[in-house]
Amino acid sequence: MDETGLILGEYLVSQKAVHLRTGGIIPTTAQRLHKENIAHVVQKAMERGGVTPNQLSAVATTVMPGLALSLGIGLQFSQKFVRHHSKLFIPIHHMEAHALTIRMIQPVNFPYLVLLISGGHSLLALARGINDFLLLGQTLDEAPGDTLDKVARRLSIIKHPKCSKMSGGEAIELLAQEGNRLRFLFKTPMGQHCDCNFSFAGLRNQVTMAIQKKEKEEGAEKGTLLSCVSDIAAATQHSVASHIAKRTHRAILFCKAKGFLPSINPTLVVSGGVASNQYIRKTLKIVTQATQLNLLCPPAKYCTDNGVMIAWAPLGVDITAEVKNARIKVPSLKLRIED
Repeated sequence: MDETGLILGEYLVSQKAVHLRTGGIIPTTAQRLHKENIAHVVQKAMERGGVTPNQLSAVATTVMPGLALSLGIGLQFSQKFVRHHSKLFIPIHHMEAHALTIRMIQPVNFPYLVLLISGGHSLLALARGINDFLLLGQTLDEAPGDTLDKVARRLSIIKHPKCSKMSGGEAIELLAQEGNRLRFLFKTPMGQHCDCNFSFAGLRNQVTMAIQKKEKEEGAEKGTLLSCVSDIAAATQHSVASHIAKRTHRAILFCKAKGFLPSINPTLVVSGGVASNQYIRKTLKIVTQATQLNLLCPPAKYCTDNGVMIAWAPLGVDITAEVKNARIKVPSLKLRIED
């Protein structure tokens, strides 16, 4: 990529097929695949961009947060590369990169509110500049993408004929379209906490107990595809979306009360792998319409982790306690999504 944000060359080798066979990402497997492919991927990206190592001005690499074993492979390769070619090394915060990706796609002026929801983390932050963020809330336990993947594995969704080649989150979204979410009523997490942090582990426990109960009722062994799999998928997805929407709603109200957002064209940017989920996007659209914000999402190919966003983006001051102390009450919104 050049200094204007023009993508000169990119190349991708996906691990998805391998992780589907193992029922999810196994860190040591991901590390091995990173090690086997990284040199080839870098070489092909430079070839497609018509660039040689000597023409590069710097190398940007993710250093945190994420799977430590995989990050270690990228860091080792990059440090060896910059030493060999005498280039500048730029360490990148993974979530900062997601937060700034939208500015690679279209002009968005600072400040704006950022919601980052992925398989490894989630957070709400105010982006005031390239390296200037205020952290409003973050995951306290597991991430939304991780929750959806784990529920999908517990449901053995990979055995469903429509989902054999899908990730857990994708399969949940697909089956939820034909399910009745009202058959299973899961409690939205952290309803009594007036902050913008996230928690999904308790929700997953609720879903697991519901699955165990249905297995007992149907006389099904663990690993058997339940007759109500689509209903559980729909209820799980709705609960995840509802939790994300309510925390985001509070963040918007807090930022407005503090005068953090511009009066003209205030914007919420949503990125990260889970941002590709259309149901979650629709619930967030309800929130932004009620609060008069613009909702922007990068194209799906840039919502998931990718090298382009790392090349573009070089997380900030933690004010989560201030958000909690403000005790912002969130008015009820009907998060009813029509198909």
